[in-house]
Amino acid sequence: MTLRAVLVGAGVMGRNHARVLSGLTGVELVAVVEPGGLNGTSLPPHVVTLAAVEELANLEIDYAIVATPTITHEDISLKLAAMGIHTLVEKPVAESPAAGMRMDQEFSRQGLVGAVGHIERFNPAIQELKRRLASGEIGDVYQIVTRRQGSYPNRIGDVGVAKDLATHDIDLTSWVAESAYEFVFGQMAHKSGRDHEDMILATGRLHSGVLVNHVVNWLSPMKERVLIVTGDKGTFVANTLTGDLTLHENGAEIVQWESFATFRGVTEGNMTQFAFSKKEPLLAEHEAFRNAILHGETDYVSFGDGIEVVRVAEAILESARSGQVTHLGPGA
Repeated sequence: MTLRAVLVGAGVMGRNHARVLSGLTGVELVAVVEPGGLNGTSLPPHVVTLAAVEELANLEIDYAIVATPTITHEDISLKLAAMGIHTLVEKPVAESPAAGMRMDQEFSRQGLVGAVGHIERFNPAIQELKRRLASGEIGDVYQIVTRRQGSYPNRIGDVGVAKDLATHDIDLTSWVAESAYEFVFGQMAHKSGRDHEDMILATGRLHSGVLVNHVVNWLSPMKERVLIVTGDKGTFVANTLTGDLTLHENGAEIVQWESFATFRGVTEGNMTQFAFSKKEPLLAEHEAFRNAILHGETDYVSFGDGIEVVRVAEAILESARSGQVTHLGPGA
């Protein structure tokens, strides 16, 4: 069976989706919904351009990608659900947990797959990290630290850095640790004159007891995408810009230097950068969504997962405004 696909929105991310969809086995891109046109985007000649989602009604679409501003996600997704179309929505899933819940309930009622484009889960470094954590290579996990910094992306105007960037790290942290957030404390800054925050610092704890810390901003000329997981046997460093994963092991050698002989803690051990297969994350994300539709597989990011991420992002912003710790209640 070949799934007939539509792309809604043709901005920077939309164009990347179009490129992957145009070569994805088992999926045929047949339409793009973009009222303003495609601005020179190259598409297969059979792909039709439409001005509104409603025009899809007679095209027998199975598979939709929504790559539009966050505030439009609920309205567009509910229209697609009414037409019986499985949908992957770019992150964040919606502008609020309540909006995400309405989407989730409707897709569940219709028996449709609703997925969120948390692409970093499909980064090869993160996939390898997740596998090695599950096998216990660094023992009990104590701490997860992320740094996601860079310059302001002109394509973003409807949300701040918490919902646009920090949502990646919130999702990855909870996913690799297999635990929801218990509480967070956040700080934020508005330094570039925009309506939304452009810098946040967030610290907190997962229900498993793992301590977390996130550094996120749009104010740095240095682009950084790093996730660091520390356990009782060593530390993993995942760089999602390069797709590399490095292990810093705790030292096992006997310390003979007198100045350090009484040190109570870990010492430096071997450092290993792993070699593994590196598939493009966006392709892996689409393959997971396709397989969920065709075969019922569950390796995609669900609306429920996306809602929890937005809930944590809002808790960080609430904490930053109030100056108080925000508790998130029982794990989702």
